[in-house]
This record gives sequence, structure tokens and C-alpha cells, in this order.
Amino acid sequence: MAGETVITIVGNLTADPELRTTSAGAQVASFTIASTPRTWNRNTGQFEDGQALFMRCSAWRDLAEHCAQSLGRGMRVIAQGRLQQRSYQAQDGSNRTVVELQVDEIGPSLKYATAQVQKMQSGGYQGGNANGGFGGNGYQQPQQARQQPQAPANDPWGTGNADGSHFGSFGSTAAEPEF
Repeated sequence: MAGETVITIVGNLTADPELRTTSAGAQVASFTIASTPRTWNRNTGQFEDGQALFMRCSAWRDLAEHCAQSLGRGMRVIAQGRLQQRSYQAQDGSNRTVVELQVDEIGPSLKYATAQVQKMQSGGYQGGNANGGFGGNGYQQPQQARQQPQAPANDPWGTGNADGSHFGSFGSTAAEPEF
């Protein structure tokens, strides 16, 4: 939408995403990303950490569930979304204003780690970390028992050929299936 502030933030999760369900039945995952700038100090010959930005984030619906299944405390992520400002009255009666990131896209940073992506069936969303695969950084996610989706029996592209391809009879002299 026009006029919205879209930002990208790179940082580490301060805790596991917290998954909740609203009274209307929508799922929302809440988490915080800590982004700390590093600069090179020529005088000392070392990197120095700047002041950390702690960005509160929310992801909704399928993305919320995928975040809760795939992301964990300490994981380095790249998130893109829209800044949202809201005001409320605190329990002590004072008026407060907060700025949060409503996440549209999020994934692991591959700068210091590796990941394996598994396509999800719901809503056509692609993303998430199926097996924890964040080797070199000490990230160890719990392995989730996931069953590979099976293609329907009448799907000509659902089964592999002897050569390992998944294009059914495409390019061969065999008769094409009825659609």
C-alpha cells in the first residue's frame, strides 16, 4: 500500500517466537529482533558494537505458525515488513506509543549458517526451516517429524522417472495423460 513504511531488519531473535490465537481465531507470532551495528575502530584495530535496536515484531496466520515451527532464540534472521505505530493506555493510566514491525517476509540469514527449506501445503507459502539445519552457528532447533506430502496417484509429474527427474512422461514418446 502507498504511504506505508517498509523496512528490512537483520538481527538475532532474543527468544523463541510466542504463538497465540486471537479471539477471532487468527494466529499471531510475537518476537523481538535485536539488531546491533558493528563499526571498525581504526585506532584500536577492532570492531565495536553500537547501541542495539530491539524491534518488536508480529507475524500473522500461516506465517505465524511457520515462524513458531522454524525460528528459535539466537537465530540470525532477515525480516521485511511494515512499521506500525499504535497508542494505548497503560495500567498505570499513562499514555504509551509503540512502534512494531508487522512482518511480511522472514527467513534465516545464510551469512553464517545453512538452512533447508520445505514447501508448505497451506496457502502456497514457501519457507521455514524443516530440519533445524543451522550448522556452523550452534543453532540447534528441535527436529520436527514431518511427513513428505505425497502426490496424487493421477499426477503425471508426481512420480520420478528412472533418470531421477520428476517430469512424468514429458519429452518421451509415451501417450500424454488425459486432463
